[in-house]
Order: sequence, then C-alpha cells, then structure tokens
Amino acid sequence: MTIKPTIPGSEKSLLKLITNYKRPSLRSSGWQLINTLVPYIALWIAMAYLITISWWLVLPLSIVAAGFTVRLFIIFHDCGHGAFFESKRANDIVGIILGILTFTPYHRWHHAHLIHHRTAGNLDKRGVGDVWTLTVEEYKSRTPFKRFVYRVYRNPFIMFGLGAGLVFLVTNRFTRRGFSWKERISVYVTNLGLAALATGISLLIGFESYLLIQLPTMYFAATAGVFLFYVQHQFPDVHWYRDEEWDYSTVAINGASYLKLPKVLQWFSGNIGFHHIHHLSSKIPNYKLEKCHRENEAFQRVNPVTFLTSMKSLRLRLWDEKRRQLVTYLQAAG
Repeated sequence: MTIKPTIPGSEKSLLKLITNYKRPSLRSSGWQLINTLVPYIALWIAMAYLITISWWLVLPLSIVAAGFTVRLFIIFHDCGHGAFFESKRANDIVGIILGILTFTPYHRWHHAHLIHHRTAGNLDKRGVGDVWTLTVEEYKSRTPFKRFVYRVYRNPFIMFGLGAGLVFLVTNRFTRRGFSWKERISVYVTNLGLAALATGISLLIGFESYLLIQLPTMYFAATAGVFLFYVQHQFPDVHWYRDEEWDYSTVAINGASYLKLPKVLQWFSGNIGFHHIHHLSSKIPNYKLEKCHRENEAFQRVNPVTFLTSMKSLRLRLWDEKRRQLVTYLQAAG
C-alpha cells in the first residue's frame, strides 16, 4: 500500500498548486545572472590584485567567491532542468558556460541528476546521482573491509572535505565506460574550456597565482555544495520506499527536505533549500521556489530542517527498514 504525502492532498492536487510557478521570467533570469556573475568577476579581479600583496588577504574573499560559485551552480542546475529560460538553446548555452566556471560537465552531470529525480527515495533504484547509502541489513552482510570502506566514504571529514574537492576538481575531468557520446563531449568541452580559462588568467597573473585563487574558491564551493546535496535527502524525518510503494509526489514531500537557512545563505544557495518543492516540479525556476512555498499553506506544513538539525544529520549512516528511518551505527547495532 502506498504511503501518502505528509501534507494533505492527492498527487494531482499537489501538482496543481505549482502550475502557476513553472514559467521562467526572462527579466528575473537575466537579473539573476547579472547579480551573480558581475560580483563573481569583481571578486576575481580583487583577489588577483590582493595576491600580489598577501595570500592571506585573498583567503576571506575566496570564501565569498565560493558562495557566488554555489549560486552559479544553482543557475547551471536550473538550465539543465529547462527551468531558467523558455528556450532550450539558451538553457544549454548558459548551462555549458556555467559548467566550465563550476568545473562540471553540463550534459554529463544532468544525465545523472535527472536519473536522481526519477529515483530519489527509491530503495530499489539507488546508485546514480545520490549519496551512497546502505540499509542496516546490507551493511551487516558486508565483509569487514567493505564496511570499513563504507565508513570512510560516509565520514563527514572525507565526504565534505577531501571527497567534495576530488569530485569537482578530479572526477569530473574523466569519462567512464557507459557514458553516451553526448556525455563524453560534455566532459571534453568542459575540460577544454577550463584549460583555456586557466591559460588566459595565468598569462595575466601567473599560473601560481591562478591556483592560489582558484583552488580554495572551488574547494569551499564544493564542500558547501556537497553538504547542501547531502542534507536534501539525508535528514531525520526522511522517508524512503521500496519500488512498489514509491510514487513521485510522495517522495517529493517526504523524501526531500525543506532546509530553512538564514536569508543570506538562502540567497547564495539559490533557494535550493525549498527542495521538497523542487522535487515536486524541477521546472520551477529557483527564484520562484520561495514564492511558491510562501503562497501555499500545504508546503508550509512540511517540518523544516534547520542548520542545527542538519548538523545532527551528519551522524546518520544507514537506512533501517524496520524503523523506516535513517540511523547511526550505534542504533543499527542495538
């Protein structure tokens, strides 16, 4: 029997609530590009000047630049969903360019991400575009070495520290078996774009200076981005289902979080905290998500995940099918 959404309303009525928010506004999209790209470029110019004085003056600005990088990634993300412009061509062009700035192959990333949207919260279809999560029984059946590997992967210092940087700086640079030609071309185009951009900037300020600015900026952005992605589907009240119970709107409401952030962080993260609404319809532009939430009482009934709650979520490691919740290793052993 399918478990219904935690907010009142059938799937049809929930989807009806979001109908008026799907159409992008050229004016709003253009303004968001301006208020994100212009400060990002200005910060790069400032850091290029300050690095001639001291790298320690650059470091604080690189954290701010990382915030703008996350915001650029949200626009990139909307383009892949066809939500930022009405024109597919415009979405693809802007998305490919922003993919270079955020070290992410446009078509490759969105292929995996669209699979994620179709399978999020489905215990029988894990493994693409998600955070590796085992059930308690699966974990207990693994060899000691495989349990160790899993523990290393799920360790916050690895996932948000070393792992986040490796994904964007290294993993995204390579193709793998099973990639379509479009995904492969996407990786090659992004790599060529990065090489051209790095060469151009290095000719102006030197390769060492380029690395001293770019690496910390991308590291902080990657860490923030992976953290946001983690708490969107890994939080205390999350619901996951076996395939026979799974349905799209149920998982959107029960399987994606409403991450309530301070306004400044909400701005830098492009409203992606309203993730329950985004999963209900990925066609809603990021700048309309808060409006949709504010104007529909049904969405406000979803319990928010606060910054404090998100910190507690980092201890959750395994899905307990008997309790129907994420648990810690200690709870799983009990």
